[in-house]
Amino acid sequence: MNRPYVFCYMAPSLNGKIKGSYRKKLEEENSDATKLFYVEGFTPEGRYGDNQGVMCGRLTTDENLTKFKKPELDTNAEIVKAGDFIAKDINLDNKFYISVDPKGKIAWQNSTIKFGNLTNNIIEIITNETSNEYKYFLRRKNISYIIAGDKNIDFETALMKLKQLLFKIEKLMLGGGGILNWSLIQQNLCDEISLLVMPTADGSPDTPSLFQSKDGMSGDKPVSFNLKTVEKKGNIAWLTYTINNNNN
Repeated sequence: MNRPYVFCYMAPSLNGKIKGSYRKKLEEENSDATKLFYVEGFTPEGRYGDNQGVMCGRLTTDENLTKFKKPELDTNAEIVKAGDFIAKDINLDNKFYISVDPKGKIAWQNSTIKFGNLTNNIIEIITNETSNEYKYFLRRKNISYIIAGDKNIDFETALMKLKQLLFKIEKLMLGGGGILNWSLIQQNLCDEISLLVMPTADGSPDTPSLFQSKDGMSGDKPVSFNLKTVEKKGNIAWLTYTINNNNN
């Protein structure tokens, strides 16, 4: 393939939610669940230890990492060179955290971040609508960025660049949110679904689900999946699927 192998690895509630009060109940009754997710997903000895990075959406990144801070932009920033930017002297032995950030809003503090207890080089996926000031901000932080698309992210181009540029990413984890997950599935750009189905639920109608469509990014055309493996991990069901892309 001219892009990385992409697998979506998530830990939803029993009713398919990826955020909500069910997580508190889970921590109270199954404290090893989070450890299982990270050990299997990110450490070298885990099932997905050979992945070279994780891709997450802007909201997921802000909620879990940057806490909705605003980037300090220089309104007098010099005009940056057109095209992608590859950070200087990046450690290619690190994994990569790929942030899908179409408009350029995430307030990174450094060029690397801890994710799953491992150091990750940050790569921003932006569009041509991203301001010069934000691109200058990323360059000052020595954070790589890839331009893919005009208004919305062109995921096919983004993935191709992640593999073909200096990063040489061959296997990539898709880590949410639901809109990002569904967008790649709808575009035939996701190869495998891996779910640690948690034995809790809260029934909230307002929390995000595993897959969600969004106008301008993806439709809601049904997709079928082929069950690959089923494992029991205590009260957790670990399910893996391939995707029947003939439905798209």
